[in-house]
This record gives sequence, C-alpha cells and structure tokens, in this order.
Amino acid sequence: MDNSALEPILLTAPVIPVLIVDDVASAVPLARALVAGGLKVLEITLRTDAALDATKAIIDQVDGAITGLGTVLTKDQMEQAAKIGAAFMVSPGGSPNLLDAAENCPVPLLPGAATAGEAMTLLERGYLFQKFFPAEQAGGTAYLKALSSPLSAIRFCPTGGVSSGNAGNYLALDNVICVGGSWVAPAEAVRAGDWAHIEELARGAAALGRGAAS
Repeated sequence: MDNSALEPILLTAPVIPVLIVDDVASAVPLARALVAGGLKVLEITLRTDAALDATKAIIDQVDGAITGLGTVLTKDQMEQAAKIGAAFMVSPGGSPNLLDAAENCPVPLLPGAATAGEAMTLLERGYLFQKFFPAEQAGGTAYLKALSSPLSAIRFCPTGGVSSGNAGNYLALDNVICVGGSWVAPAEAVRAGDWAHIEELARGAAALGRGAAS
C-alpha cells in the first residue's frame, strides 16, 4: 500500500485536531471554528456512538474541511469510512488483518507505530507516512530523532501526549510532517459552545512552524 496520497493532506496544516465527538449537534460548529482558525484537516475518532454521524455531517456541511476517521481498527470500519466519503483513515497500529483490508480500500490509511520494528514492518508494506503513537509514552522527540537516520524514508505524525507546550519540539524534527492533538478543542469549550475560543486555539496551532531542529 502506497499512502503517498496522504502527503498533501498532512502538509495542509502543522496540527491535525484529534476529536472525540459526543454530540452530533456540536460537530459542525466545532469543525467550522477549527477550519476558520486554519486547521482544515480533522480527525474524528471512532470512540463514541456519534462519531460516524458527526463525520458525515462535517463532510456534508463544512466547506474547506478535510475530514477523516480515526481509531480505525477493523475492515468494517474501513468500509464505513469509504461509504461516508472520509478523506483519510488513522489507526493506532498496523495489524496484518487491518493492513490487508487497507489494500482494497480507496481511502488512504495512516497506520500507527510505536517501535522501530513496527515502523519497519509498515515500511515494508509501502507506508511512507505513519502515525507515531503514543508519542510521549513511546519516547517522545528523542526517540523520533533517533529514528530519523536509520528510517529516513518515513515521515511521522506524532499523536498522544502532544500539546501546545511540546508540539513545536516535534515539528522541529525533519522526520515529522505534522502532529495530532486534542488541545485545540478542549472538552469544556465544546460543551460551552465557545467556538471563538476554539478558533483562537486553532489559529495558534496553525501558526506553528516545521523543521529547523537543532
């Protein structure tokens, strides 16, 4: 599987909001606030009953949003992603069955790796773009920097423990194409419908730079 089709998506903004949506009614205004702030690529995780309907609502109603499904674990979920028109899929890992299913799915997959061995296994399958998860718990920026020379063909999207405080450190690495994080959509702000605050957080995240690691 060549997932190079993901490159322009992952280059759209330095941060991909990773969203857990409990209420479909909040999905569209949340997405509009993030897009208005400059974060057009959105990952809706399949962790709630509302996730699929929320994703479909964003795809249908939010101009400029590039919407994908996260926490994709099964072939059935891949088929659901294709059915609703998701632009991409994200998985926390890369099991053989999942990777086999991805071969026949039109939606590009960003599979996860936490070790050099897992990253190499995905690379053997042709995955040049991978999620590094859980980023902080798996070794953080020091670990990713150590992988950059022996696994120079891979570019990562670190997710898991990435925050406004450390996102810049990840983005400074040459083998990081973007990061994923939930800090741009705090649960309390979503519950309160404080879309202006979320847009402000998105603007700050969108302004983060890439490259120039020391």
